[in-house]
Amino acid sequence: MIKEQEAGTPTAQVCRKYGISSASFYKYKAKFGGLEVSDARKLKALEEENAKLKKLLAETMLDNAILKDVAAKKW
Repeated sequence: MIKEQEAGTPTAQVCRKYGISSASFYKYKAKFGGLEVSDARKLKALEEENAKLKKLLAETMLDNAILKDVAAKKW
């Protein structure tokens, strides 16, 4: 959709076509403007993987804290 707008299609028309607001369009353009489609897909996949890893880390840290509390109470 960014390529369509850069090719000369009015921003309002592109936004209507994809059902997004102009604010969302400019947010996407700021984030993905200089990237090719394959690069944008890779970036999105890496962001998803990063979110999963952060969630796993938070869960592991919580489990670790619980185990430390249990171990401290036993002594």
